[in-house]
Amino acid sequence: MTLRISGAVAALVTPLALTTLVPVSAHASPGAAPTGTAATTTPVVIGHRGASGYRPEHTLASYRLAIRMGADYIEPDLVSTKDHVLVARHENEIGGTTDVADHPEFADRRTTKTIEGQRVTGWFTEDFTLAELKTLRAKERLPQVRPANTAYDGRFEVPTFQEVLNLARAESRRYGRTIGVYPETKHPSYFDSIGLSLEEPLVALLHKYDLDDADDKVVIQSFETGNLRELDRLVDTPIVQLVDASGAPYDLQAAGDPRTYADLVTPAGLADIATYADGIGANKNLVMPRTSGAITSPSGLVADAHADGLLVHVWTMRAENQFLPTNLRVGTDPNAHGDLASEVTAFLDAGVDGVFSDQPDIAVAARDAWLG
Repeated sequence: MTLRISGAVAALVTPLALTTLVPVSAHASPGAAPTGTAATTTPVVIGHRGASGYRPEHTLASYRLAIRMGADYIEPDLVSTKDHVLVARHENEIGGTTDVADHPEFADRRTTKTIEGQRVTGWFTEDFTLAELKTLRAKERLPQVRPANTAYDGRFEVPTFQEVLNLARAESRRYGRTIGVYPETKHPSYFDSIGLSLEEPLVALLHKYDLDDADDKVVIQSFETGNLRELDRLVDTPIVQLVDASGAPYDLQAAGDPRTYADLVTPAGLADIATYADGIGANKNLVMPRTSGAITSPSGLVADAHADGLLVHVWTMRAENQFLPTNLRVGTDPNAHGDLASEVTAFLDAGVDGVFSDQPDIAVAARDAWLG
């Protein structure tokens, strides 16, 4: 059902009203070769977990601030509750992002699980009903890096995906522009294995909100491949394959597939991605490799992806020095802000079609200055 460059790119770069009913468009069949080359009109800024540089991540307050700062999309990571409701958390383990440890009534929920081959100890969303999760409050995940964010600890709930969609719709009306939603399915193979598949409730909500067409401003992303192929058959929504700088997609590892992310970003790998996806979400080091910690010249990834009709969005642009290339740091404090605007500009110069940022205000200003 993937529309490829003709309609999917428009959905990623062209504002459309979330409240507008759009008829189903004609689509290239799965596996059809993409036509044309990705061409950016306005690169997009995605509020990474909202405006997570300024508010605890994956809270309605964080998403709302990202929207106010001009982000084109807000990004909720999706996991499931015990009663199969999608909620926004970066991980299903919530010890680091909520006050669950302060709730004695949930002390016996702390456990150890194996998730994608890794042993993880903590509290997990799939062991809580939505009603139980709603008694918890979010807290800053990186308190040493972002101490100012801890002032908001204990103030915000864990939002459902439906609440995120409601927020995007309400804020679109408020600001008179469409706020896109860019959900990521987290650990889909794991959730499949415990009978809490992420795809069905995701698709059901997109159908409910009439956001399952290629012209709607919703993009689905994942680090796995199989669930994206499945989603490509279920909805016409643009799809982005996430690719990292190392390792391999877990679902390929589990299936004994020898390919790694490095294989996925070769010309042959990108051609395969183009049979089910409309873009890649790339670790920024794949686009702008570092030499002795400094960014220098871009790789050929953007050109190769565009040749297959794939958009390129990069992650993650963060203002703190420790996350920046050495040649864009300011001072020696790893938690102080460096020159994020110049990093964003460098990636736009390299031809990317969008950036994920924890500080969307800086990314939006840099994008607008670049366009101007």
